[in-house]
Amino acid sequence: MKLYIKNMVCPRCISAVEKSLLDINLKPTQVLLGEVSLEKDLNIEQTELLKQKLESLGFELLDDARKQQIEKIKLIIINHIHHLEDSRFVFSEIISDELHKEYSQLSKLFSATEGITIEQFVILQKTEKVKELLAYNKMNLSEIADKLGYSSVAHLSSQFKKTTGLTPSQFKAQGIHLRKTLDNL
Repeated sequence: MKLYIKNMVCPRCISAVEKSLLDINLKPTQVLLGEVSLEKDLNIEQTELLKQKLESLGFELLDDARKQQIEKIKLIIINHIHHLEDSRFVFSEIISDELHKEYSQLSKLFSATEGITIEQFVILQKTEKVKELLAYNKMNLSEIADKLGYSSVAHLSSQFKKTTGLTPSQFKAQGIHLRKTLDNL
């Protein structure tokens, strides 16, 4: 049985969900970002207990197929931007390939459900990654632009300012308190 869980965005989320499952005597065969595999189906009591446990940690058990599809799209984007070394991707191709569906269909579903386009979500994720990299102070803007697939520093700066209202330099001067958690984008 597969379960889909909203707001799993990092390795610590995987650990927290895995611990929650074990706490209520459910033994997962696999726990990935946004997805859990169990050997057998849950009964109603187990499902409710798991929902409560997950909600107390800021997660949500998804039982609607549309919500599951949206969460899969978000996780693909988050994984490629935040967890892989090189973020220069054509997201329309990656999403379509990984979910085995036409991108236009997925894009319409995402926009209708989330109120923003997939492209806007990608920009929000890239902006948060830029904030993270600026806060660590280990890369300059040119290196960050290259890592995230921007055509130039000017393009990165323009998009960053449009999204945050600040230039990257202004953000850096104000510090880390302006970052958002990935599950709140």
